[in-house]
Formats: sequence, structure tokens, C-alpha cells
Amino acid sequence: MKRSVFLDELTDPQVAGYLKGYPAMVLVPTGATEQHGAHGPVGTDVIIGREVCRRVGEAKSALVAPPIPYGISAGHRGFKGVASLNVDTFVKLVSDITMSLAEAGFRRIVFLNSNYTNYPAINLALLDASPRLPEGSRAFALSYWDALPKAERDEYLGVIAGFHANSGETSAVLAARPETVDMEEAVAGWPTFPPLKGPAMPAILAFFEANQGSRYQALPQGVWGDPTDASAESGDRFLDQITTAVCNVIDDTEKVYAQLTTSQPY
Repeated sequence: MKRSVFLDELTDPQVAGYLKGYPAMVLVPTGATEQHGAHGPVGTDVIIGREVCRRVGEAKSALVAPPIPYGISAGHRGFKGVASLNVDTFVKLVSDITMSLAEAGFRRIVFLNSNYTNYPAINLALLDASPRLPEGSRAFALSYWDALPKAERDEYLGVIAGFHANSGETSAVLAARPETVDMEEAVAGWPTFPPLKGPAMPAILAFFEANQGSRYQALPQGVWGDPTDASAESGDRFLDQITTAVCNVIDDTEKVYAQLTTSQPY
């Protein structure tokens, strides 16, 4: 019988057997529970992250840990389908999970992030944990969209395609869990920005990433983009692209560590 890629579906002896390989890798889907419009499930980020990890796990012979289903979602305060962690709680959670997995014997611990606001806090947690990791262990984070080549990323998520509950995210969920999407409720939604003199992203981040309730204030429908043309076919194509891209980043990270790690004292 083929071994499951999901850690929580294995027995303890099966996990022990896996850990005899090198380097034993575990992927941790790191998402959020937050609204994704009237058409998308509040677990959108978890669904996408877990599906990407499943595909990457099969490609890289890695295991997939149970997802972290709660993230830093204070920007969605005001909507009903939201459960958010404080930053210090989230950082401690990620740090504890990192150390526990390393103690168990995993030597490559990859947090695959699927909620934008989580990313800085994950890196902060890993920076805090790094001096305590066993020798030879590495833990790092990656937001899956950052792995994509620019043309593919712009089609999936961005200023033009939208950033939340858009066609890209909705398509990915339609490919992974179609029963959770109600396309009859899909509507487009866009924030109304004033004329900007400089690059858009610094001002966008200043409002959306450090302002509780920012999505509720700016996106009354909970949507940033146009999900009405989403399809399972597009979602499967996006997920294939993301899987290839994430595998490439994991391979590149190994090469960077191998070349840049030195024995110089701090």
C-alpha cells in the first residue's frame, strides 16, 4: 500500500521509518481562517496551501504536516468568517512547531505560506528558533506565489489580477475542493484608490497590512479581483505551475545553503 504523504495519516512507526531517510523534509501549510467573499470558503488559504503541499510532497518525497489553520487576519476584522491570532501568539506557535518537528528528526522544515500577512511573522519566528535547531537542520518559509515567475504570478495574483478571493484563488479552490465554492455568488470587487504619485505597493501595504479592519473598510464584498471567470481547469494549471515553482525554490535554497554556509564565527 502506498504511504500517505500526510503526516497525520501515518502511524508512529511509519514516521520513524521515513525519518531514516536524508534529509527528512516536512512541509507545513500555513494559512488563515478568513472570509473570501460570498462565493469562497473561509478556509480558502488552508485548502490551497494543503493542496500545494500535497503536490510538492509527492514530487519531493516530503511529508505534509497538518495545516496551521489560523493566521494573522486582523485586516478582516468586521467580517463574520474570521478567526485571527495575535502576532505574538502566531510567532510562538510557529517557533514551537519548528522546534518540535526538529526534535522529532525532521531536518528540512518548510513553512508554505498562503496568507500574505503571515509571512513576516513566520520569518521572525524562524529567526528566533534558528540558534536552537539541531545541527544540520534548516527551517525556512515561502509564500507560494513568490516562487512563481513574474508572468505566471501576475496572472494569478497581483495588482491587475487582484489579491483576495480573485479568479486565481477561486480557480485553485475549484480545482482542489469544488464543493466549497458557490460560483452563483461570485462578484467582482476592487478597492477605490486615489491618484498616487509613487509606486502603488508601499501605499497599499501601509493601509492593508498595518491597519486592523482594512479589508472590511476597503472591500465591502470581501473580494479584490474578479472571480466570475474562475474555473477548475485554470486552477489545476495554476496549481501545477505553483508546484513546479515551489520545488525549484526548495532546490535553490539547498544550493544557496551549500555554497554560502561557512564556519566563520559570529
